[in-house]
Amino acid sequence: MTCGNHSTTLEFILLGLSGGPKIQALLFVLFLGIYLQTLMGNLLMLLIIWVDCRLQTPMYFFLSHLSFLDICFSSTTVPKLLENLLSQKKTISMGGCLAQVFFLYDTGGTEACLLAVMAYDRYVAICHPLLYGQMMNNHICKGLAWGSWSLGFLDAFINILLAMNLDFHGDKSIPHYSCELPSLFPLSCSDVSTNLTIMLCSTLLHGLGTCVLIIYSYTLIVSTILSISSTTGRSKAFSTCSSHLTAVLLFYGSAFLRYAMPNSDSPLELIFSVQYSVITPLVNPLIYSLKNNEVKAALRRTLKKYLQYFQVVDQSAMKS
Repeated sequence: MTCGNHSTTLEFILLGLSGGPKIQALLFVLFLGIYLQTLMGNLLMLLIIWVDCRLQTPMYFFLSHLSFLDICFSSTTVPKLLENLLSQKKTISMGGCLAQVFFLYDTGGTEACLLAVMAYDRYVAICHPLLYGQMMNNHICKGLAWGSWSLGFLDAFINILLAMNLDFHGDKSIPHYSCELPSLFPLSCSDVSTNLTIMLCSTLLHGLGTCVLIIYSYTLIVSTILSISSTTGRSKAFSTCSSHLTAVLLFYGSAFLRYAMPNSDSPLELIFSVQYSVITPLVNPLIYSLKNNEVKAALRRTLKKYLQYFQVVDQSAMKS
């Protein structure tokens, strides 16, 4: 597309979940419920890890970062989606659109790196249990976590820096409920070849690169588990990484379905997008709480502690 004598686009129209008033109202209630449950589930996970001393381990340290990431990931798109479902004018400003792109790339890239780090943590725990404390000490864990955040930020910063130089004229309709780079490129009248190249390279780095690291880690993990003679030992070793493996399959599977298919503007593409950016942050705390006995035990201890605290407060208030 070439830039002609058209007015510069200052806002975009998000058409992703357009429909009749009744459908919009139902979708609003649905996504509001999902968003509130996402916030509650991940905040509860953060609280449990923070207050329970038995969960002060590298695995739960990384899990706390994952929960915080899921809150940020969901909050990047869902609040604007809820606003547009109640509004006749489903618009987003140029600055707001680019901000969404930045935080989607930042949180998505960071989560990919963090899942790879968590796979490495499970590899060390299962394949080198005697060296676990040395190989995953506090200093190394913090370095791996902040390294993941830094790579995600760098990826987002490079992509958004190039996107800020694009010109948009004429058509300003985005057939999605959020702003993403693949949806913006067709609307630009500038040359997007450099942007496409950088986006492809960063996607390969964060997507394929981290996926290869995870597959390699789990190949070594499975090999070690199969070498354990005891059935109980194999079951216990596998249970320590089953939650993470489920989260990995959900994240990478939904991301692949979302971005591997061409920009067809089909309902199926919207479904995959919702699964990737809305459903995944919702189910991650459920995966780690329902499939993890330590988290369930910590949840019971935390609830018991706070119930006892409120009982003491009530009794003190009655006496006074």
